[in-house]
Amino acid sequence: MSLNLYFIHSVFKFISLVVVSFISLFGSAEYEESTISLKNSNEAKNINVSSMSIKYNTINKYVTNRPAGLLFTTTKGSDGYIYVDEETGNSVVLSEAVDEVVEVGIGPVGEFTGRMTGYGPDCVGCSKVGNVSCRTESGESHSLIYDGITYNDDEYGELRILAATLNVFPCGTIVYVDNGILDPFYGIVLDTGSAMRNAYKEDGTIWMDLAFSSEKVALTGGATSRNTKYVVQRWGF
Repeated sequence: MSLNLYFIHSVFKFISLVVVSFISLFGSAEYEESTISLKNSNEAKNINVSSMSIKYNTINKYVTNRPAGLLFTTTKGSDGYIYVDEETGNSVVLSEAVDEVVEVGIGPVGEFTGRMTGYGPDCVGCSKVGNVSCRTESGESHSLIYDGITYNDDEYGELRILAATLNVFPCGTIVYVDNGILDPFYGIVLDTGSAMRNAYKEDGTIWMDLAFSSEKVALTGGATSRNTKYVVQRWGF
């Protein structure tokens, strides 16, 4: 007899309790089988059902915009599930497997130790409306006054805005920052400044500026350090 949608749904709920998922990193799709016995609404007939999990694949993509050796998962993998009516041989796909996609960095190494300070949109030489030097990934301007001192990145979420030397750290570069004073955090380079550019040009000093709501807040914000660790997570947008 054919199985209706309600029965399929019931089977799916039951299978989810008995199927154990295993993580596969580099293999092709495989099947793990277990047999369960279900009783349908017809009390005179038992149905044997085999449940199977379809293992997801891991796909590595080698990219130059991440430092060498850094791994970043862009799509989380998940197993799929099917069941087979052993009497009729009919099978139903309950969910498809989703491949896991991992970006493997082959770009320049991005670990530095340098200086950090803080600044506000009212700094000398800053834009009157607080606009940063870089455009966003979508090509829009960003104002520290009207849009805030954080930026919401598609991959990394909400990040503090940093100013840096753009010929070293292109617009959109994601950096892990630990200055030994503030709690370590992730920032995004969206701005620059002449002092930072000149310091790098003169002797290769790495210097970043952390954005605050004002110069007054920046003075007591805990950003100032001459021994800050910077670890690049992504080079530019």
